Parts: sequence; C-alpha cells; structure tokens
Amino acid sequence: MSLPRDSKVYIAGHQGMVGRALWRAMETAGFTKLIGRTRAELDLRDPAATQTFLAAEQPEVIIIAAAKVGGIEANRTQPADFFFDNQQIQTNLIHGAHRLGARKLLFLGSSCMYPREAAQPLTESALCSGPLEPTNEGYATAKLAGWKMCQAYRQQHGHDFITAIPTNLFGLFDHYEPGRSHVIPALIAKYHQAKAEGTASVTNWGSGAPQREFLNVDDAAAGCMFLLDHYSKADPINIAGGTELSIRELNEQIAALTTYSGAVEWDTEKPDGMPRKLLDDSRLQAMGWAPKMSFADGLEQAYADYCERVA
Repeated sequence: MSLPRDSKVYIAGHQGMVGRALWRAMETAGFTKLIGRTRAELDLRDPAATQTFLAAEQPEVIIIAAAKVGGIEANRTQPADFFFDNQQIQTNLIHGAHRLGARKLLFLGSSCMYPREAAQPLTESALCSGPLEPTNEGYATAKLAGWKMCQAYRQQHGHDFITAIPTNLFGLFDHYEPGRSHVIPALIAKYHQAKAEGTASVTNWGSGAPQREFLNVDDAAAGCMFLLDHYSKADPINIAGGTELSIRELNEQIAALTTYSGAVEWDTEKPDGMPRKLLDDSRLQAMGWAPKMSFADGLEQAYADYCERVA
C-alpha cells in the first residue's frame, strides 16, 4: 500500500510551516519528485491558474497544506475571508485532482472543525454533532466542507482522497506576525520582545484557563507520511498524541524559556476561544504510529528558530 517513492508529489503550501515539514519528511522517506509553488507563482484561489498548473505538472499525489490561517482575532473579525479563501483553495485542488485522476490526495483539516461543546478527548465521530466555536467558525466551516468534498469525490468517483485532522501544531518556520500567529509563536514573540525591551509587564488575552494540546510539526508531518502509506478511508483521522496544558501553564513555560521575569496580566474581556481542545489519537495509535519529540524539546527548537530567523 506504500506510495512508490518515485511518485510525483505536489505539496500545496510548501513554504508554510506544515508544508516545509512535509517536504522534509518526504525527502527523508526517499521521495525524489517533489513539486512546490509559492503564492506569488500560483494563486490557488484562481480556478483557471490551478487547473493549468495541474495539467502541466501532472502530479500523482497531492497534499493540501495550503490555507489562509490566523490567530483568534483575525478569525473572529474576518470570517468571510477565511471561509472564501480556504474554500477556493481546497475546491480547486480537490476538483483538479479528480480531473487529473491523481493516485492519492491528502487534505489537512483542523481541530477547529470540532464542535465547541463536544466531549473530550475529541473523537472523529464528534464532527458535525454540534455548533462550532464562534470565533473561528468561518475557517472551521471551510475545513469541514473540504473533508466532505473529499468524501463525495471518493464515493462518486472512487478516488483515494483522505482527510487528516492535526492537533495544534508548532515548530520550525512558524508564523510570528501579529494577527496571523497562533498561540505559541505569538507568546514566544511577545515574551522575547518584552525581555529585550525591559517591559515591566505583559498582558495576555482571556483568562488563561483554556486547555490546548500541542504537537511538533515534524511529528505531524511524519504522521501524514504514515497515513499516505497506510490509510485509505472516507472517515477523517486525527493526528495527535501531543502535550496538553492550559494557556496559563504555556505562558509560564515560555516566560521561563525566554527568561522574562516581569509581571503577567490577563485581559478577561478578551475571548478565550474553545474551553478545551484535546484530540483522541487512539485510531492512529492502533495503526502503530506515535509522535517522538517531547514538548520541551520542541519548544526549545521553536524558540531557537525564532531567534535565528525573526528576532
């Protein structure tokens, strides 16, 4: 069932954090024909441009790691943008893979797809069982549509299109820009800058009570590689098995990592987001896969990457 290592593979979003990790993982696994295009070279929201590219390159395997992503405030204030851009990207690629007759397609969903009040840990059967978290509903709805589109094309046309749902990821080449960054890179940048500038205190959003699970992006990429070789079902599957901690505990660890010793305050007028988001990884574990990197090692790696590339 393993994919031939000489398969021509297109990684959509290969310059993003997840895409870069996938590229590294595939090279390590022996894939020799990897294709990538930057956003400047190919606008995946453009149906004609996407179809022209796929027809010219003829990839046998397509991995959809391209997406418009952002933090809680960007998602909350720009739901239409997150819905439209992500819907366009995945629609063009999934339909393009169908027209091309691609051998396999992997669509990367998001833990945001799960209902806000679903029982924890989140099992794949909980999808579409209740209302979404309002602060990222546009993004989550687009991701749900991408999964359902893969299912529909699989059912009607017999394509081997699969969906994986990674938990919260962090690691090398993360985004640190304000408004775009997720919680770990946002906090790394905040505490590093506060330390450098001698700021007496920092203020964080919400209460610090929400709990999140974090997985290093290279572990997630390894999980994707495992699924490409061993998974072929319509049901989505979680990639998880990371470390769960509260946002307050995460702050304490990142403050210690950056050696910031000032005061920490919490703006409880700001939204917390989903109270808890822990993915059940039992199905993938039962197949024989588990992550390898510890959270502490991953956090140190991420901070070193920030200091080298951004600070």
